[in-house]
Order: sequence, then C-alpha cells, then structure tokens
Amino acid sequence: MFVTFEGIEGSGKSTAMRLLAETLRERGFDPVLTCEPGGSGLGRSLRSILLDARTRGISGRAELYLFLADRAQHVAEVINPALEAGQIVLCDRYCDSTYVYQGCGRGLAAEQLRSVNDMATGGLVPDLTLLLDLPVTQGLERAGRRNREAGTTVSEGRFDAESLDFHERVRRGYLELAAAEPERFAVIDAGQAPEDVLLQCLSAVETALQRRGRGLE
Repeated sequence: MFVTFEGIEGSGKSTAMRLLAETLRERGFDPVLTCEPGGSGLGRSLRSILLDARTRGISGRAELYLFLADRAQHVAEVINPALEAGQIVLCDRYCDSTYVYQGCGRGLAAEQLRSVNDMATGGLVPDLTLLLDLPVTQGLERAGRRNREAGTTVSEGRFDAESLDFHERVRRGYLELAAAEPERFAVIDAGQAPEDVLLQCLSAVETALQRRGRGLE
C-alpha cells in the first residue's frame, strides 16, 4: 500500500510519518519511509538545489521539471520496488505537492501538471493521502522554529520564504484536492497533539487496508 503525507510548511508531516511507522512496526509491518524531494540518490542532489534559500532565479517551469526528475527516479528506484515486494510505503510529499505548489502557488496549468506527473510516475497514484491541515501562520511559525533549531533556515528554507498569500493558495489548493477525492484523502487536524494526529492517521490507514482485505491487527 502506498500512503502519502501532504500539507503546508510546518504541518508536522515528518513527525506523523515517523510515529505511524513506529506503530506499524509494533504491529508486524515493515514500512518503507521516504520523501520528496530527496528520496533517491539523484533526488538528494536535486533537494539541495530546490530547497536552498540561496537558489535564485529558477523559473516556475524549471522548478517543476526538477521536481519531476526527482519523482521519476524516486518511483523507479524506491517506491515501485517496495510496493512490488508487498511493503507499505510512507512518503512525505508526492504529486499533490506539485499540483498545489507549482499549480496553485506558481500558477501553472492544472491539466499540464497532471499530464507531466503521469509521465514521471507511470500513473502511480497513492492508495491513501493523509493531508495534515492547519492555519498557514501556525505552520510557518512551526517551520521557522524547526529550521532554526536544526540550523536549516538557509539550506531548507526557500519555500518558507514565500509570501503569506502563496502559502494560503497552497492550503486552499490542498483542501480543494481533498474535497474532489474524498475516497483517497483523509484530512487530519494538524493542530492537535502528535498522539492525536497519530490516532487519526491510524484510523485512515486501517480503513484503507480493510478496503484491500487487510487490517492492522
């Protein structure tokens, strides 16, 4: 099963994914944890370009194709092999990030984005997308604190530095995607305590597994 985590900056995707993975391991699963950008060898090089606040002058289309190159390699090198082996794949960001950041945020055409994403992924769609939602100002405050504590304000801060309006468009785009695909998306209140976020994630995973004739127990 392929599970993706989506949300604005500072929504707690990485923490939720780590806690979910720990719980799945306790229940006998062997999940693969990965991320975009940076889930493959090529992706790690691209991540340093895409997220570094010192990166200047990348056009919206150039940014898009760098993300797509990361994704194409990621699917081929990491995601598909794990799925073929019967593992649960937990991925921090995937195609939906492109639809909202490069689409709603940068203004690129939605139909074109879907077409090029399908080419990059071979049409691979998540079985479940966990959308961690919270107000933009709260997310950006969390992201800024996290980056300061980790010393990554520059190396991981390019999108954090975008305007408040940009991030509001991204959040609205996510909620519109979730409303359009309620069977795939589970919207999680990311303003809750991490343990409560985990419970909601577990419930959504259990439902998705049951659809596939499996369970968490």
